[in-house]
Amino acid sequence: MGGAAHGEARHSGPALSRERTGTVEAPRGSRRQLAGDEETGLPLPGAVRNDTRSRIQAVALELFAEQGYEKTSLREIAERLSVTKAALYYHFKSKEDIVSSLLGDYFGEIDALIAWGASQPWTPGTRAEILHRYLDIAMNGIEVFRLLQQNQAAIQRLAAERGHDRKRFLRERMGTLVELLAGPDAPLRQRVRASAALFSVSGSCMFFLDQVADVAELRAIVSELANEIADVTRTHADVTSP
Repeated sequence: MGGAAHGEARHSGPALSRERTGTVEAPRGSRRQLAGDEETGLPLPGAVRNDTRSRIQAVALELFAEQGYEKTSLREIAERLSVTKAALYYHFKSKEDIVSSLLGDYFGEIDALIAWGASQPWTPGTRAEILHRYLDIAMNGIEVFRLLQQNQAAIQRLAAERGHDRKRFLRERMGTLVELLAGPDAPLRQRVRASAALFSVSGSCMFFLDQVADVAELRAIVSELANEIADVTRTHADVTSP
């Protein structure tokens, strides 16, 4: 198959948006008061505004996990943050806007990974790094992943109201990641391996992340097993082999 030539070829996966809206950086369960003007309660501009947005997202995720998306109100989010609803409204007009921002950030991270992977040669090192970065996304975005899993009907309805097909949206991205891992024109066995590796990462994070004291150990185990499942050492010379 001309393995050397193929090894230098760059992947030409489907064109996906590379726009990123930022990441949720606030600590889980953060309950600090919003930074802002002491008299008006309105957030300050610039970096503080971005930090405020992240803390609103973190507290909203906390409440969604405690009592469900549909049973959580914007007022309760404001109360947990110790601000007025008007101050919260400055950033988000509704809890639906908060969820949309969370999903936008989460999928933005995946899109950035896809864009990076598509620009790299198909090598064992690239595939290992794709899994490494996907593990970062899964661990940092576990609350968003749980939101998707635990409130599927509500999130699907919200997506439909806004003209989005959430399942197709996610399926397309996962399909592209599978292709980046398995390689061009990979046989079914290798595509199944790639998908199993990705799901082992997200599933393990969702199940074990809040149960272990040593997150670094969990990360090392998940990374090792995902690389084994994906068989990242395969080369282009092997890609069509069973």
